[in-house]
Amino acid sequence: MVKSRQSIHRSDLADGSAKPIPKNSDPCSGDPLFLEPFWMHHASSSAVLISGWHRMSYNFPGPTAISEVLDSHIRRLHHVAKNALTDGKYIVFGGGSTQLLNAAVYALSANLSSPASVVAAVPSYPLYKTQTDFFQNKNYAFKGDASLMSNASYANTNVIEFVTSPNNPDGNLKEAVCKGPCVRAIYDHAYFWPHFTAIPSPADEDVMIFTMSKLTGHAGSRFGWALVKDEEVYNTMITYITVAEMGISRETQLRALQLMKAILRGDGKEIFNYAFEKMSARWGKLSRIFSKSKRFSIQEIPPLYCNFFDKVRGPSPGYAWVKCEREEDVDCTRVLREANIIGRAGSLFSVADLYVRLSLLKGDDDFNLLLNRLEKLVDEEGGPEAVSSF
Repeated sequence: MVKSRQSIHRSDLADGSAKPIPKNSDPCSGDPLFLEPFWMHHASSSAVLISGWHRMSYNFPGPTAISEVLDSHIRRLHHVAKNALTDGKYIVFGGGSTQLLNAAVYALSANLSSPASVVAAVPSYPLYKTQTDFFQNKNYAFKGDASLMSNASYANTNVIEFVTSPNNPDGNLKEAVCKGPCVRAIYDHAYFWPHFTAIPSPADEDVMIFTMSKLTGHAGSRFGWALVKDEEVYNTMITYITVAEMGISRETQLRALQLMKAILRGDGKEIFNYAFEKMSARWGKLSRIFSKSKRFSIQEIPPLYCNFFDKVRGPSPGYAWVKCEREEDVDCTRVLREANIIGRAGSLFSVADLYVRLSLLKGDDDFNLLLNRLEKLVDEEGGPEAVSSF
């Protein structure tokens, strides 16, 4: 039986402390449904129809099972977005960015003289640890917070550092913490697009990973790509993807190509302008609510010059990184949950549960519901006589 979008989400309600909340009102997920109206407006140009006899083979012509046309469109898109340099780089396709993260760890650790310590500066995306532990082998192991490693500890130790920029959960631009000849960095640029962050300059790191999920909102298509400088690393990542998946689905590549073509019509800037205005407006509404609160705060993201917009611009992150400021509110997730707001606990990101991540990526109805519940919660700080100004 197919569940409707009104199905109940209970993953955070095991203790029975709050009423079940409709799944489409759940601000916990990073599901990027805020772009639905854009694609409804572009339904015809983005649609894909595949005949039953078409694309039945395992592979595209050539050894890598990668569409050269899609490769060229991705390079054009980065040129338009001004967020990454693609000249002299190889492109690896993966099942979303998720598969490419471990493919990169596998490739970077393959020929080292000693096992690599995999690290990420906190607060960090939990999948780095989960996935590295799950696929752990003799070549690498997850070792925790990059910021806890002293210069001496990795001077002669192989280190692979995940660098999330903009960071998930707090939306700030990041650089590698660990430096040195034995350090290799994987830059997770899932949110390094003009609608989520200022683009100070095009990224030009050795390994950079992007995903269609946060570019177009099509998370369910499971398509991502890596820009890789070193040919040996590229070849090892291709081998990983080929052994794991026999290459990436041809239907997925076709849909990705059609979406890229739709985006690149005209000057290619429409989706970025639309999405930035929407996310910027959401951040403004959220900030105004939290500015009235002494109990809660959200992260500060400074205005920065943006290479795409060619001006200084304000923040438009995908998430609010909320902090409970009262000493007694040691479990901020529970505090919000009592107001029927579900977030991801800080401990999932390897920090204290004073913090909670709320997603701003949901559809309009869900986001407005989130605003209403936050407004009510903040107004209650002033006691029962407080009146909502939202």
